[in-house]
Amino acid sequence: MGEIVNLNRARKAKAKADREVQAVENRVKFGQTKAEKEKRRAEEEAARRRLEGHRVE
Repeated sequence: MGEIVNLNRARKAKAKADREVQAVENRVKFGQTKAEKEKRRAEEEAARRRLEGHRVE
């Protein structure tokens, strides 16, 4: 015979594991410091200005 499993506990454990995976993904996706955000914005602005400078009118 197999092991007796409490389905409610198994469901909650799976949901908890899924939430933890999502949390890790969010930390990677949104986990930037203020300095990193400012640096990225500055780089994007410089790239935009560089592109505008090459525009032919």
